[in-house]
Amino acid sequence: MAIIDITVIPIGTETPSVSEYVAEIHKVLKKYEGEIKYQLTPMSTLIEGDLKQLLDVVREIHEVPFQKGIQRVATNIRIDDRRDRESTMEGKLKAVSEKMGD
Repeated sequence: MAIIDITVIPIGTETPSVSEYVAEIHKVLKKYEGEIKYQLTPMSTLIEGDLKQLLDVVREIHEVPFQKGIQRVATNIRIDDRRDRESTMEGKLKAVSEKMGD
């Protein structure tokens, strides 16, 4: 199981706001409910699942701004692919919380 932190940045929009693009990206992610997990954060989106499938999802959500007429898109991805044991978004948060004494 892998976790990807992804930020899709449409370049050349008419306004500084990107929330409409984020909303469209989350509509795409909603199609995969039950197959992957995803979580919106204030600065990016986290997706969790099988790495091969996640990379297909990354390709699909990278296309969203192009489909809305944007001519240039920069997408940043960071992949956490742990193979010694299962790692989940929830498990990572729990580990930190436990170390904080919560």
